[in-house]
Amino acid sequence: MERTRELTYVQALNEALRAEMQKNESIFIMGEDIRKWGGAFAVSYSLFKEFGPNRVRDTPISEAAFMGAATGAAIMGLRPVVELMFNDFMGVCWDQIFNQAAKLRYMTGGQVKIPLVIITNYGGGVSAASHHSQSLYTLFAHCPGIKVAVPSTPRDGKGLLTSALRDENPVILFSHKLMFGMKGQVPEGQYSIDFGEAEVKKPGNDITVVAIGYMVHVALEASKKLAEKRINIEVIDPRTLVPFDKEAVFNSLKKTGKLIILDESYRRSGYSAEIASMMAEEGFDLLDAPIKRVTGPNTPIPFSPELERYVLPSEEKLIKAAEEMA
Repeated sequence: MERTRELTYVQALNEALRAEMQKNESIFIMGEDIRKWGGAFAVSYSLFKEFGPNRVRDTPISEAAFMGAATGAAIMGLRPVVELMFNDFMGVCWDQIFNQAAKLRYMTGGQVKIPLVIITNYGGGVSAASHHSQSLYTLFAHCPGIKVAVPSTPRDGKGLLTSALRDENPVILFSHKLMFGMKGQVPEGQYSIDFGEAEVKKPGNDITVVAIGYMVHVALEASKKLAEKRINIEVIDPRTLVPFDKEAVFNSLKKTGKLIILDESYRRSGYSAEIASMMAEEGFDLLDAPIKRVTGPNTPIPFSPELERYVLPSEEKLIKAAEEMA
């Protein structure tokens, strides 16, 4: 029987990092304020004491510089892990990720590998305003050569990060700000979760809800209230966007015939649009109703708590969409 214990999400990520660093000396971490504080969210907390200055490296406040250094280190055979405080700051190092790390394995005909892992956070809900509240995983899912993971639980966070640390390609792991203190059962010892394997977080027969990252928890809470209205939703967590497990969604639609996509990223050209088009192109015969999307609108995330609540996807918005569909 699998032995588990309760950990927070950030403890689960920290445990995955420590175990893989103990096994593989080519893994090192770099980022802002990671030696003393473990970064903005303590993902690498206490690792400096164990692994020292060569493998836990503080960087200047220059995302372009340290992302470029990490890409170069990956080309030369090391396995860098970059802690990027907020996914909003990826614009500063866009070229290093989008044009260099993502493309160099292809452009060299496979002569070089890019085993680079970027750990970053996304999402609203803490009144951090427009520069610190976006959900930008769609931008990187758009770019060939990058794998994108968006876990929703401590268990998935540890397993997906372990897989990322063993991969030979660039991987970005997006973690929602509201999840770092979230607790859950996590297996002892090291394990991995394969990319491209979705999980049914809650079975149901009436409506399929594909929820990304933290939105899984919003969907699960909404499912309790919908059950009182005799609407039984099935909640699917893709876990990774690249690769994406479309078969899991098809299998669910064979039961339900109806699809809602719950996604915190912007509505226009967001990942919800990608899922919707995928299902319309390849699973149209499974659909008994038009696809609905519950997303963030095409507007910057407000600082005001009341306005922020207004624009973010919520239980109430999902319940309304499900009632209309049912």
